Formats: sequence, structure tokens, C-alpha cells
Amino acid sequence: MSRNKVETDTLGASTRLVHLGNDPHSFHGFVNPPIFRGSTVLFPDCSTMESRNQKYTYGTRGTPTTDALCEALNALEGAVGTVLVPSGLAAITVPFLAFLSSGDHALIVDSVYGPCRYFCDTMLKRLGIEVEYYDPEIGAGIEALIRPNTRLVHTEAPASNTFEMQDIRAISDAAHRHECIVTMDNTWATPLYFRPLDFGVDVSIHATTKYPSGHSDIVMGSVSANAAAWPQLLEAQTTLGICGAPEDSYLILRGLRSMAVRLDHHQNSALAVARWLEGIDAVECVLHPGLESFPGHEIWKRDFKGSTGVFSFVLKAATPDQFKPKAHAFLNALSLFGLGYSWGGYESLALHVNLNDRTIRKAPSAGPVIRLQIGLENIEDLKRDLEVGFRAAAAV
Repeated sequence: MSRNKVETDTLGASTRLVHLGNDPHSFHGFVNPPIFRGSTVLFPDCSTMESRNQKYTYGTRGTPTTDALCEALNALEGAVGTVLVPSGLAAITVPFLAFLSSGDHALIVDSVYGPCRYFCDTMLKRLGIEVEYYDPEIGAGIEALIRPNTRLVHTEAPASNTFEMQDIRAISDAAHRHECIVTMDNTWATPLYFRPLDFGVDVSIHATTKYPSGHSDIVMGSVSANAAAWPQLLEAQTTLGICGAPEDSYLILRGLRSMAVRLDHHQNSALAVARWLEGIDAVECVLHPGLESFPGHEIWKRDFKGSTGVFSFVLKAATPDQFKPKAHAFLNALSLFGLGYSWGGYESLALHVNLNDRTIRKAPSAGPVIRLQIGLENIEDLKRDLEVGFRAAAAV
């Protein structure tokens, strides 16, 4: 059975997501690709086995299910190749191990995802790699920090928890003048709202745990690379023996089909709540790059096609000793907002952000930082829940 092949490059986001990584007529017309579970792959003869001259050779090297997801992500990212790994953190650590060696110097944005910093400060340093953190708003000024042995510049925009914007094009151009690899954690925006490789990044990193999954039931990461970085990335993944599971790949593919619709809802709801919070007396400021009041708004507006459902705000507190009690009172009073890590699922979440690991961009002095994930609930219900939290904080 055959049909005309769908060319997705010129189609809208939702149409692309419905048809990417999907060839029903290769599987008897079934809409979703089947789950291929397996470790052992058989060869027809010794010659083929010796040369590995067939598409699949072993379970860790990919299956039709994992390949379907990789093909979809390649198209979304504009990438030459994508590898799947078991978590978002692994999506950061695998390329670091791929491109860094003992004696190298790496520049890591100071507002980086916390577990990434821990990996840099422990394992990378133990391996003899020097790590230096830089201001997220440094832009082209990063060139002054690049040394002869600098091999990698890691970016993340917006920043974890405090949402500073980075000038990715300026940083990439400066890094490439010195033959550095540029990596970017693009989990917040997804490739629908920002495509790092289009802005000079070599390796785009995602926790597909978040919006691609969309249902808080999968842990997985993806790493997509341009032509220059792809061979070394693939070699590292193969050498490390790290791979994504077929069942998880199937569920991520299923999540992708509705991601554009979900992101539109997350975006609109989060912006509505963020603007509402700007008018709350108990709020010192709202940290959302989509707001005109945010310092990095112009970069976001220039480079990004949208915003998603995660942002923070600073809860006013008169003295530092009130930060924790007020934050806990606020959070403990919430009902619809769950207290939990991660984000990108259908449910709203909240937490008190710990910024004690920062070395350059310190925590705000006006009060504790509360991070919100705005889910798919009705906005008015979420506002009422937050109002309960503000009343509880005011009583402290």
C-alpha cells in the first residue's frame, strides 16, 4: 500500500506535528508506528554481521520506533541527526562528554539548570576540565572569556528559574571565531518557538520529559546536532551505550501530535497570569520574558516565536529572614498548584526556587523567587488559588 509522501517543510506547526515521524503505509495503514522492543537483531549471514551492513544491528543503536521520533525531531530542529537519552540531564552531560577532554576549558552560563552545574563542578572537574561561569547577559562580550583551550560554550535561554535572556547569535558567532562548540538547553521554548541551530548553535538539547511528553509520565532527553557536530556526538552516544527506550519514544511521539495546541494554551494562560501578577501588591516583580517590563524582552521578541508556561515572580518580603516563611506559607496554601519539580505537563505547579548556587547572578534581594508552571486549567481558577496563597503569605 502506498500514498503520496507528505512534505512538511512548508506546513503549519500543528500540521507538521501530526505528520512528522509517521508513515502509516509502511505499517499496514496503522496511524501510529508500532513499538519495536528488542536487544538482539539477527543477521542473514556472517558477512553482513561482520560488516554490520544492515540498518539495525543492536537495540542500543536504534529501532524503527526510536528512529521515528529522531526523524520528527530532526525536522523540527533543522538538524542532521538526533540521539535519544534517558533524561534531560543526560541530554546535557552526553554532549559535554563528547566534546570536552582533560585540560579543556568550558564556559557555562551562570543561570544554568542546577543539576548541570553539579555535574560540571563534580564530574567534569574530576576529569580535569576547567569550568568557568559567565553572566547570561554577556552577549558578544563572551569573547573576552575565551581562552586558547576553551572548547565548549553552554547556553540556556531563557535562564532556569530567573529567565534572563541570552543573545544566542552573538555568543555563537564569538565562540565559532575560536572554534568552540556551542550547546544550548532549549527545553523552555521547544523547537516550535526557537530553533537554536538557526542561530549558530551546534547542539540543541531538550528534556523531552517536558512539553513534547506533556503528560508528566515520561523521563527522556534529546540531543540534535548540525553537520559539523553530529559525527562526534553520535560516536559519544554509541561509546557510552546510552539510548532512549522504544516505549518512551512512542509516548513522546504521541505527545508531539498535540504539542502546538498545548503550547498555545500554556502561552496564553501563563501570560495572562503573569500580567495579572504584575498588579498584585505582594509581588515585587514578575520574571517572564514575554512581558514588556522584563529586561530581556527585546531579545525574546526579536528571536523567539512564542513563550511557554513557566515563569517566576518575586514575592515581597521586608527582611531576608521572612523569605522562607513567606514562601512556604504561600505554597502550602495552594490547592490547584501542585508542589513539584519538573514542568511541561498538563497540571500547574509551584515551588520556591533555590538560587544559592549562583556565583554571578545572585538571588533577588527583595524577596523569595516563586516559580510557576501554568498548566491547562482555567485561568480564573488558578488566580483564585494564587489569591489564597497571597493571603497566607501576608499573615506571616
